[in-house]
Amino acid sequence: MHILAVNPGSTSTKIAVYEDKTPLLVNNIRHSVEELAKYPRVVDQFEFRKNLVLEALEKNGIPFRFDAIVGRGGLLKPIPGGVYEVNDAMLDDISHAMRSHACNLGCVIAAELAAMSPGCRAFIADPGVVDELDETARVTGSPLMPRITIWHALNQRAIARRYASERNIRYEDLNLIICHLGGGISVGTHLRGRAVDVNNALDGEGPFSPERAGTLPAGQLIDLCYSGRFTKEELKKRISGSAGLAAHLGTTDIPAIEKRIESGDEHAELVLNAMIYQIAKCVGAAAVVLYGKIDAILLTGGMAHSEYITSRLKERVSFLAPVHVYPGEDELEALALNALGALRGELAVQIYR
Repeated sequence: MHILAVNPGSTSTKIAVYEDKTPLLVNNIRHSVEELAKYPRVVDQFEFRKNLVLEALEKNGIPFRFDAIVGRGGLLKPIPGGVYEVNDAMLDDISHAMRSHACNLGCVIAAELAAMSPGCRAFIADPGVVDELDETARVTGSPLMPRITIWHALNQRAIARRYASERNIRYEDLNLIICHLGGGISVGTHLRGRAVDVNNALDGEGPFSPERAGTLPAGQLIDLCYSGRFTKEELKKRISGSAGLAAHLGTTDIPAIEKRIESGDEHAELVLNAMIYQIAKCVGAAAVVLYGKIDAILLTGGMAHSEYITSRLKERVSFLAPVHVYPGEDELEALALNALGALRGELAVQIYR
């Protein structure tokens, strides 16, 4: 089986070509700020990104013949986890998505490219809107604002299965707390194969991160909204995009922040340690969800490369369960393996409605 995986991100489009489980090509196509500035909306980047994928395949001598093309799932309506075939309902919903992110282009690119290869199917897998919350976890102090989940479902599930496979255990037989430490941070509570609690890592819940504000004091936020100092769009940026480390320190570059700390920058040290503190608090809250019965705590994502961050997190949470670090993300491989399982009939293909 020949599979093309496409993962559109904020500043890159990552692609991989697999023959069954063997990667033939892995390519990270980076986009400069100047390139993306030409497009008023993320959706307007579609042709630009699609053509770059085609150029990358041609440049690397990959014939355009695929059994499946799988894209990173976008910010659709809440759905259970799994593999979904791209259909008209999905494409219509993504064209009217309330939240804008480059991942919304994943299913659109997959559908367009699959139509160019006879017999090829288009899929998405474990999009960021996967919702398996316990009903109790949805309730907040206001019936107007139930909790929602926007998180790194694809990578968290991939890392969970990797951890389970290394120990010859099924993911569905484990209780795990998984922290994806990236531009946004999601802390997932996995109860025997189901993410029963996880924060909205995009725009307003959980620890602050390199780009996002996380949970904020509600009263102060309301006051700021009515202060007249910022427009609605400017305030949204101060929650997601120009928030977190970016707002406090003017950068999201963890190695650069660590160098500042080594040079005696006490403010940088305070802010980075505060982020670590908030992540650890979320892990502690997740432990309560599992009644303390935790098989492991897994740290993944780009910031898991930082020994500064992972060592301090371990100090705070290792009393709860063994902590294991899986730096980076396995999203392209996860996409490809999900598509392969669907093609082989090993994974049920769900219908998006």
